[in-house]
Amino acid sequence: EQLQDGEEKKPHKCSECGKSFMLSFHLVDHFRVHTGECPYECGLCGKSFTTSSYLSVHQRMHTGEKPYECGLCKKRFLTNSCLLVHQRIHKDEKPFSCPDCGKSFSQKSNLVVHRRIHTGERPYEPYKCGECGKSFVACSLLIVHRRIHTGERPYVCDVCRKGFRSSYLLLVHQRSHTDEKPFRCPDCGKGFRENSTLTVHRRVHTGERPYLCPQCGKTFMLSSRLRAHQRSHTGERPH
Repeated sequence: EQLQDGEEKKPHKCSECGKSFMLSFHLVDHFRVHTGECPYECGLCGKSFTTSSYLSVHQRMHTGEKPYECGLCKKRFLTNSCLLVHQRIHKDEKPFSCPDCGKSFSQKSNLVVHRRIHTGERPYEPYKCGECGKSFVACSLLIVHRRIHTGERPYVCDVCRKGFRSSYLLLVHQRSHTDEKPFRCPDCGKGFRENSTLTVHRRVHTGERPYLCPQCGKTFMLSSRLRAHQRSHTGERPH
C-alpha cells in the first residue's frame, strides 16, 4: 500500500486517534494525552506535565524568566510562540478566519473554541475528575480543578495572605492591590485586570452575542445569561 506524502514524513502514528509524528519520542509524549500520565513534576509547586519541555516553560513562572522580548513594546514572554501571537496585536493580524461567519482571530485555538458555536461540538477532554466527573483538555487544568474538592490553595498573596487555587488567579488578585489594569479597550479606553473581561466588555461596542439558545434562537452576550434564559424553557429553578 502506497503511503501519502504526510505519512512518509510522519511515520509514527497514534493507535488511539490516528495523529502522526515525525519522531517516535514525539508520539510517546503525545500518547500521554490519552493515558493521563504527567510524569514531569515541578519541584516547587507540585504541578505535573506530560513533557519535560512543558515543565521547563512552567518553571519560568517561578523564576520570573521571560527570555522572549517584543521589539516594539519591550514586553517579554515565556515562550517564542507567545511572543509571535502577541506581535499580531501590533500588526492587527488575524490569520485564522471562521468559514461559517467570517470572523477572524489572532490565535487558532480561539477559532477552534469559536467554531463550537456553529457546530455544537464539545472539545475532546480526556482528563476526568474522579470526584464530580467534570472533564478537561489538559491534566494541569484537572489538577487546579481538584483543589475545589480538596480546598487546597497553595498560591498565597504576600499582601493580604489570601490563598488561590492557581498562580493565574493569584496574579489577577494582586492587580487589585496595585490597581493594575493592563488590558485596555481600544474603543473607549476602559481598563481591565483580565483579558477575558475585556473580551466580554468589547461586545458592548461590537454588538456580538455569541451564545445562541438552540430552542428559540435568541442570542446573548454572556453564557450565564443564556443559562438563565434556558430555564424559561425547562422550568428549572435557579439554586
